[in-house]
Amino acid sequence: MGGRMGRRAFLGVLGGVGAGVAGLAVAGRAEHSGQLLTSELPLPKPFTVPLPVPAVARPASPGRYEVTQRPARVEIVPGTTTEVWGYGGTFPGPTFELRRGSPATITVRNELTVPTSTHLHGGVTPPDSDGYPTDLVVPAGYTGHDHGHGGTHHPLVKDYRYPVEQRAATLWYHDHRMDFTAPQVWRGLAGFALVRDEEEDALPLPGGERELPLMICDRAFGADGSFRYPAAHDPDYMEGVEGDVILVNGAPWPVAEVSATRHRLRLLNASNARRYRLRLAPGGRFTQIGGDAGLLSAPVAHDEITIAPGERFDVVVDFSAYPVGSAVTLVNTLAEGPAGNVMRFVVARRARDDSAVPSVLSRPPSRPTPVATRRFDFRRSETAWTINGRPYSPGVPLARPRLGTAEVWRFSSDFHHPVHVHLAHFLVLARGGRSPSATDAGWKDTVDVRPYEVVDVLARFDGYRGRYMLHCHNLEHEDMAMMADFDVI
Repeated sequence: MGGRMGRRAFLGVLGGVGAGVAGLAVAGRAEHSGQLLTSELPLPKPFTVPLPVPAVARPASPGRYEVTQRPARVEIVPGTTTEVWGYGGTFPGPTFELRRGSPATITVRNELTVPTSTHLHGGVTPPDSDGYPTDLVVPAGYTGHDHGHGGTHHPLVKDYRYPVEQRAATLWYHDHRMDFTAPQVWRGLAGFALVRDEEEDALPLPGGERELPLMICDRAFGADGSFRYPAAHDPDYMEGVEGDVILVNGAPWPVAEVSATRHRLRLLNASNARRYRLRLAPGGRFTQIGGDAGLLSAPVAHDEITIAPGERFDVVVDFSAYPVGSAVTLVNTLAEGPAGNVMRFVVARRARDDSAVPSVLSRPPSRPTPVATRRFDFRRSETAWTINGRPYSPGVPLARPRLGTAEVWRFSSDFHHPVHVHLAHFLVLARGGRSPSATDAGWKDTVDVRPYEVVDVLARFDGYRGRYMLHCHNLEHEDMAMMADFDVI
């Protein structure tokens, strides 16, 4: 859908599509879950920039990390520089390697010009370290009032305490400030956090240089190389913002040399609004070993994977299936043009491979019996995106589940809404009354709810009592009030 279309016109077209073609191209065009924002400079040539791998954070002392949010100028588009807001001044931020049963404290210092709130996405964390959107780290000299939302202000620094009492999984962290999550993540405030445990250690999965965290996102650039983004809460971009440059680990359409062996790819969709349907060209399969909240019980093979904002897929690709010298491209079949490519792998050499994907991967938690059913309807009003017809009101819970119980939560929608639940992990039970998709396997924290679709999940409330939230992970929807609190009691 090239060019600009007002939000009412856009949603009106979508409304006429109907449930039967949700997730398909409209009128023969590529699927968009946001409004396209184009770059003002010539797009870089794909597959020329080497894939960067984020540095692993080093602890300041055992179990304690320190990271500073600060601006920095980096080369993203070759030949120009971009100011990023980064954890440690990098985009993505450093990768935190965490271990189950080993608590970690991450001290975040804010040297930006705006408040921030850091959310460990997928983390089972106490409420005061969850990154509530009005629990802010405020920089020196800040005099704004954040639209009267109130909340808690921490001058300059805050300690985020993570008990890490959860299974090995691919987590990520990102800014979560009330009303401004979308532009602040767009400018670079995101990174990986990988939880490891003994169950995962015992598996012969690819590791070391053959384990690649891949943060996939899209951006648009100004003529001077700066990140381009609409004015705050621009109604023409109410459905979400999509860029025309695909970045992986902060590099445009990068290329990675790999050996003809198995590689573990930790796929993360860190886009504000864009969904991807990933395939390997000229062919190949993904063997999924894990999802949002940890390892699957057994591997699942996919020819393609649709991944919505906030979702993670932990997969193995066997590059020995390709002749040495082959170029294997990760493509996005939901887009036309440049956004139809993501990155490329070049099979450079043969090598010994002692890795394997066992038929049994883990013994995940058993399915609990639900004690209640609740419905959450994600829908647009005239001025905001709402849940159950209500725009977000901090401190007003829509549900009060009990700690240690499980509930069926039914999500319905009028648009593409990737629904993320803080604290609680869940199993997808059904889509439209039918069986879940193959890519819904395992325990999750984010689920892709497509237009006019109803998705039932079984959510488990373990860990801590306190205030948490659920919201759409289309970040523009989130900033335009599509969030709700729930209190675990």
